[in-house]
Amino acid sequence: MDIQFLGTGAGQPSKARNVSSLALKLLDEINEVWLFDCGEATQNQILETTIRPRKVSKIFITHLHGDHIFGLPGFLSSRAFQANEEQTDLDIYGPVGIKSFVMTSLHVSGSRLPYRIHFHEFDEHSLGKILETDKFTVYAEALDHTIFCVGYRIMQKDLEGTLDADKLKAAGVPFGPLFGQVKNGQDVTLEDGTKIIAADYISAPRPGKIITILGDTRKTDASVRLGVNADVLVHESTYGKGDEKIAKKHGHSTNMQAAEVAREAGAKRLLLNHISARFLSKDISQLRKDAATVFEKVHVVKDLEEVEI
Repeated sequence: MDIQFLGTGAGQPSKARNVSSLALKLLDEINEVWLFDCGEATQNQILETTIRPRKVSKIFITHLHGDHIFGLPGFLSSRAFQANEEQTDLDIYGPVGIKSFVMTSLHVSGSRLPYRIHFHEFDEHSLGKILETDKFTVYAEALDHTIFCVGYRIMQKDLEGTLDADKLKAAGVPFGPLFGQVKNGQDVTLEDGTKIIAADYISAPRPGKIITILGDTRKTDASVRLGVNADVLVHESTYGKGDEKIAKKHGHSTNMQAAEVAREAGAKRLLLNHISARFLSKDISQLRKDAATVFEKVHVVKDLEEVEI
């Protein structure tokens, strides 16, 4: 499981940072990629990665500001240029209005897609659990921006325990069907009458990962709730230390406020994202150092960077 950042800038693209988008790569878990936001030129950024557009099965939009959605029509259209056998449907989750934006863009441009888009729109009254599969659950909660905006909490369900094959072999169980039965949790009896209790040879379930991905927001309790015990918290950092007043005015956060959220939530790691173009490379180092005085395990991400979870 990895996160690859496709755009880490704020508001408009710069030479160093494209506008907002990141990919949650779940290839080992479910052979899918989930996209979060899709700013302009996201598809260009994807060309610089190993991500295959047909693997993108779900797109989650945090809010409808242009720097988070203007790349959608282009990506969806280009995704259509695949071999017919590779065409797969796609789900888009986002605030009410995202369907109208996408369908109008496709209609006006005469674009036809050989796959279906399933839209899942929500407003402030229909948040909470928005998706559940056999391996993941996704929650959404409203943040505090200048327009309706949400953050997402992606929870991987507990992983099954692993079979201790060496221990099982030492107990006299021959490799074959009996191994499979024990792995599936079934007790078995050997030819000599020895009873093998499956639970003795399977480790306890391992807790799944928790990933929190926030949209644009002022500091808010909702961010803390979404980030509780998260393995990774992705939080915007449009402004730096001392910019709290202007950040609040424009509906954003500072690096220090993001660090406070991570600390209050008990997150394991904080990734600062949505960085203003006015921050040069030397400023980025200071952003991290300042935030680290509040929350030690903090990192400022850059475009195309991959972070293992």
